[in-house]
Amino acid sequence: MNYEETIAYLYQQMPEYQRIGHLAYKEGLDNSLALDAIFDHPHRRYRTIHVGGTNGKGSTSHLLAAILQESGYKVGVYTSPHLIDFRERMRVNGVMIDRQYVIDFVEKYREQFESVMPSFFELTMEMAFLWFAAQNVDVAVIEVGLGGRLDSTNIISPDLSVITNIGFDHMRFLGSTLPKIATEKAGIIKPHTPVVIGEMGYTEVAQVFIDKAKSVEAPLIFAEQYMSNFVAERTARGWLFQADNYPDFPGELKGPAQDKNARTVLTAVEVLLETGYTIPREAVCKGFESVIALTGLMGRWQQLRSSPRIICDIAHNAHGLRYVAEQLLSEDYDRLHLVFGMANDKDVDAVLALMPKNGRYYFTRASVERAMDEKRLHEQAAFYGLQGFTYPSVSDAIRAAKENAGENDLIFIGGSSFVVADALPLFV
Repeated sequence: MNYEETIAYLYQQMPEYQRIGHLAYKEGLDNSLALDAIFDHPHRRYRTIHVGGTNGKGSTSHLLAAILQESGYKVGVYTSPHLIDFRERMRVNGVMIDRQYVIDFVEKYREQFESVMPSFFELTMEMAFLWFAAQNVDVAVIEVGLGGRLDSTNIISPDLSVITNIGFDHMRFLGSTLPKIATEKAGIIKPHTPVVIGEMGYTEVAQVFIDKAKSVEAPLIFAEQYMSNFVAERTARGWLFQADNYPDFPGELKGPAQDKNARTVLTAVEVLLETGYTIPREAVCKGFESVIALTGLMGRWQQLRSSPRIICDIAHNAHGLRYVAEQLLSEDYDRLHLVFGMANDKDVDAVLALMPKNGRYYFTRASVERAMDEKRLHEQAAFYGLQGFTYPSVSDAIRAAKENAGENDLIFIGGSSFVVADALPLFV
């Protein structure tokens, strides 16, 4: 098989949750443990950091990777989903896994892993773990896929666990209340292993983490308390951060929630220093300043064009899109255009209630089975005063938005990571 055939095989044999939803979801660690035994536990050959939470996992993971890379470590990063190329899910020092390695992995181990019947996520995770070992990484930053307690990645024994925040998402699997969701996310807290909580949230949520950490004797650090003198200022060029051990330094990521991610990351760095990592202050600043170049991160308040200004963001639930909506209202433009689509298993009403009413919407559907029908989205949006038209594809919606936009207008592309994934190749 060539590379394209190999990827098609992976999708067909092991359907991907991000594309088709709950039918591809496999609960529990049995498959992951079985796969891990087949490959002789590759993640035990290097240090790991585990990053979970509802939103901000990707930014936090890549920021940590960039800082560690600038500190002289060889760093693997495993994240999901990808936006353009499957290989985005696994990188070493910013370089994606080689196509030939993907082909060879499937051909060499196919008979062994097919007997386990792993999910797409389980198999690609193990591929990443094995590749990191082959690359002799010093440390790998591993992003949780869904939840925590029963997520495939929860077989690792990390030096540090990070939980960014808790919001409503994936309620079908994680529970319908924030404490229930927090309980699932808290499943990555390991015995005697420090855990950083980015945002405390409600008292009931914080108590979940306190109780879990106490039960396994894990040092618990709330970033909002630990980094109490942290200051984040939004400037015309982006975020400017300051903390006790760090002078003013800029952040390359300009998204509306990057101040919260920055505080979480700075706290994580301090904890890693206490556990024996060598991380110079200059490496922290350089990591924040150059995270995109160092890691290849995409889709976080990413500007694609300047006239008219076109911005995309992968926020995809009410917890994340609330910040996007607030940022859109504060931006300077003549008119606002929104190329907007959602996945069909999200709390659509909660999102639509948050979105700006001062824009023209181009309701669309991404090219995945989980995408919500654009006509249905349009109908629901009308109840919240959101006006616009429907387009059968993201490319059609973007084309219409560009035709209608003036030089001083703003076009926003988002609502779903799949919408952004369809959009990015149009701007290469």
